[in-house]
Amino acid sequence: MMSTRRNTSSGINAEYGAPADDYDAKCSLTIPIARPLAPKKLGKKLFKVAKSSSKAKCIRRGVKDVAKAIRKGEKGFVVIAGDISPIDVISHLPVLCEEHKIPYCYVPARLDLGQAIGSNTPCSTILITKNDEYKEKYKQWYQRRVRDFASSLHQLRFTSC
Repeated sequence: MMSTRRNTSSGINAEYGAPADDYDAKCSLTIPIARPLAPKKLGKKLFKVAKSSSKAKCIRRGVKDVAKAIRKGEKGFVVIAGDISPIDVISHLPVLCEEHKIPYCYVPARLDLGQAIGSNTPCSTILITKNDEYKEKYKQWYQRRVRDFASSLHQLRFTSC
């Protein structure tokens, strides 16, 4: 079994066998349902918000905890790792988010998501809730994500017909 840790001396991600910062290589390893996938620039902003929310203790991590928080009515936005196997583990989360009108997006690697929240273990999904400590970052990301999500849905409606 391969290690999921990043080899810092050579800059190689041992799990993927690709350079640790190669975004395109990580995107090619995502699952087929990983849409909308955050672009590289938006992903970096997202990781900054996740780090701030983790320090403020306003984050839910893990599929079970995130699903429970959404069902109980917590608001925020959900970030899902795009390299989860088997897909069945996270396949219900986008539907749950859409039912509760919570924006969500995918990032290419669960290892990066775990590191963004300050964890040594990879994380499959997180729910970031609103807090005053990182209000500006949250607001900026949230507005951009909702705008991008609405435009992608608009394109899908007209291209799929």
